Amino acid sequence: MPDAAVKHRNIHGTAILIGERGVLIAGPSGAGKTTLALALLDHCLARGVFSRLVGDDQLLAAAHGGRLVCRAPASIAGLAEVHGIGPRPLAFEPAAVIDLVVRLVEPAEMARLQDEATETIDGCRLPRIDVGRQNVTAALPMLTARLSIQPFS
Repeated sequence: MPDAAVKHRNIHGTAILIGERGVLIAGPSGAGKTTLALALLDHCLARGVFSRLVGDDQLLAAAHGGRLVCRAPASIAGLAEVHGIGPRPLAFEPAAVIDLVVRLVEPAEMARLQDEATETIDGCRLPRIDVGRQNVTAALPMLTARLSIQPFS
């Protein structure tokens, strides 16, 4: 249960846990946050890598000891919104320390090489990678390489 004394920031995004690494996927409505999260979860499941949803659409985020921790609001915990169908239950973890921010952007906004990109959220500086919105086919190899997930292990 979240600590009542900690001020949580509401973030529009989706968070997943891959192994021990938290990934925050951010972008505007309709950019493909849930679709990308589900594709990453499926990719990991097929390779025996632990992965779980943390929260979809809305997240409560707060800095703890210099690390950003995200969790889903209780009202939507364990639900992922499937486009055209609505919220569906999915195995989830109650919280994750975020290690990477994935920002869904228009393809023209993406830098060719992004090793040094960062984003600061709630005072926590995090590595960031920009991927093209609504393009799981291009995003999946970028993220599996960045996270050292098979085939890039």
